[in-house]
Amino acid sequence: MGSINPKAYLVPNLYAKDLPRVKTRDGYGKGLIKAGEKYPNVVVLCADLAESTRSHWFQKKFPERFIELGVAEQNMASLAAGMALVGKIPFISSYAVFSPGRNNEQIRTTISYNSWASRRGKEINVKIGGAHAGISVGPDGATHQALEDVALMRLQPGMTVLVPCDDRECEKATLAAAAFPGPVYIRFGRAEYPSLTTEKTPFSIGRIEEFRSGKDCTIIANGPLLYEALLAAKKLEKDIDCQVLNCHSVKPLDEKMLLAAVRRTGCVVTAEEHQWFGGLGGAVAEFLSAHYPVPVLRVGVQDRFGESGEPEELMKAFGLTANDIVKAVRMAVRMKRK
Repeated sequence: MGSINPKAYLVPNLYAKDLPRVKTRDGYGKGLIKAGEKYPNVVVLCADLAESTRSHWFQKKFPERFIELGVAEQNMASLAAGMALVGKIPFISSYAVFSPGRNNEQIRTTISYNSWASRRGKEINVKIGGAHAGISVGPDGATHQALEDVALMRLQPGMTVLVPCDDRECEKATLAAAAFPGPVYIRFGRAEYPSLTTEKTPFSIGRIEEFRSGKDCTIIANGPLLYEALLAAKKLEKDIDCQVLNCHSVKPLDEKMLLAAVRRTGCVVTAEEHQWFGGLGGAVAEFLSAHYPVPVLRVGVQDRFGESGEPEELMKAFGLTANDIVKAVRMAVRMKRK
């Protein structure tokens, strides 16, 4: 039956109850420091949330390259675009509901449009850190739980969208974004998530990585739901052989890998801490409907806003757990066999 892909280099105690849990945002903060060390033109802008986004770690090491703008997300995006035009690599950081939520128009016009219009000349190398995304923000409630941000960013021409699964992958994504041409959106959370990858786990923008092999159903997930997908595959292994794919790059989508996987398994379940349309589920369904139609079931937030509660309570209430993925897989396999 399905087995962990040794090339993925996952932690050996993957299913242990005491698997370490780390805030994904910590990876963003560490990645900023590495990017600052490697690229002297990296600068960090923040909208009065330096500690929350972990960009204060960069501030302590490179105070002359850190700019605090206060509660002014629209100004932050526009200023970053201007700095990019003169050769800087700005990272702008805030809660995802505020950036890209509040300043979506400025990101669209000053960053995405200008980058697209000058793609044969000078791209606008602004990197957007969307912190505290998803319902796992918990007690902050609906107004602070970004559930539409991936869709917002994915729709913008030329925007790259990354949703790392844990702290180590978030660190790698942040460093990779600094070297990647054009605007990049990196989504990460506040809650402590299982730290399941290692320093050797492959990461490359635009790639899907296989974290578990399988032949009966493909589960493709990202963010904190990747771990739930692995748990679901473990629960199902006696009767359904599940492949688990890590799709940290929602855009660009690794279409070649996705197509090869689905040709083998014949059905798909997507899992994400986001609205179940417009994000990962939407990207996968859109591509497969045009190139290789198979049953595609989506696990995600079902067209509603968030609410206050502890992260684990909300994951259960919104149907985002391993058990919910198990149900979707069983249904997808039944649909395939009809």
